[in-house]
Amino acid sequence: MNTKAEDTASPLDTGKLLVAAAILVGGIWGYYYFVDESVLLRAIGVLVAFVVALLVAFQSTQGQALWKFIQGSRVELRKVVWPTRQEAVQTTVAVLVFALMMGVFFWLLDMFLLWVTRILTGQGG
Repeated sequence: MNTKAEDTASPLDTGKLLVAAAILVGGIWGYYYFVDESVLLRAIGVLVAFVVALLVAFQSTQGQALWKFIQGSRVELRKVVWPTRQEAVQTTVAVLVFALMMGVFFWLLDMFLLWVTRILTGQGG
């Protein structure tokens, strides 16, 4: 059961998230500051900053809740019964055929309505 204390972020948690954001912004700033360095090294620096920022952020209450949600999602994803390749191909073909039929139907409907409009406005005949 959620209590009011669990719903609000403590100043320490807010600080952790701010530090994580600062680390990420610092990594991005470093990428543009060290223009003379190799792009590969700068990209690695941004990735390292991103990973460190995630590690810091996951130490907060909100980060731990997000991690629990991700773990629960993975459990639910394992429960999904995925279609076989044949089922996926058959469904795709059925959707494409239906889309083609509806496209032709709406094209014919558009041509008919255009013909009716021209007759009613006296532009064709």
